[in-house]
Amino acid sequence: MQYDIISDANLVSNYIKGDESALEILIHKHKQKIYSFIYSKVYDKDVAEDIFQDTFIKVIRTLKRGAYNEEGKFLPWVMRISHNLVIDFFRKNKRMPKFDNAGEFSIFSVLSDTSLNAERSIIKEQVETDVRRLVDELPEDQKEVLLMRIYNDMSFKEISDRTGVSINTALGRMRYALINLRKIIEKHNIVLTN
Repeated sequence: MQYDIISDANLVSNYIKGDESALEILIHKHKQKIYSFIYSKVYDKDVAEDIFQDTFIKVIRTLKRGAYNEEGKFLPWVMRISHNLVIDFFRKNKRMPKFDNAGEFSIFSVLSDTSLNAERSIIKEQVETDVRRLVDELPEDQKEVLLMRIYNDMSFKEISDRTGVSINTALGRMRYALINLRKIIEKHNIVLTN
């Protein structure tokens, strides 16, 4: 699209001056990245679509109020809005961001995003540090299984062989580790998203 050469700052400026099509271009330009980020947290197309719409409603309101001052930082600003709306969604529904099939926090798949800038790298390190601190609060047997599974990417068979317990016991410890992590997170009212 020829509009890709127009900077976000110019598009924002044009929209504020009354050019409605500038907003359409901005949405089109960033939809994939923003929607993918939201979906990676909620794993539900309808919810992701709603949060995406709400994100741009907030963007429009902020721009129309003349309250936008993130010069040249349009995408990170919009990502922050969508991130906050995702957190609001989980608070309202009193549930944690989903674990993926392997039992790992969805945060780990988000952290593997290759387009990390310096700011996001710092946040990534902080979140990883926070997660490790929370893991340290777990009982030793649960912590051991969780670390082997998530950080060493070991199968439950390998964990069973290494620890000398049955696969079912290893699975049970992993399950309790995740339940206890949720309790610790809720107790401290921590939000694990970057």
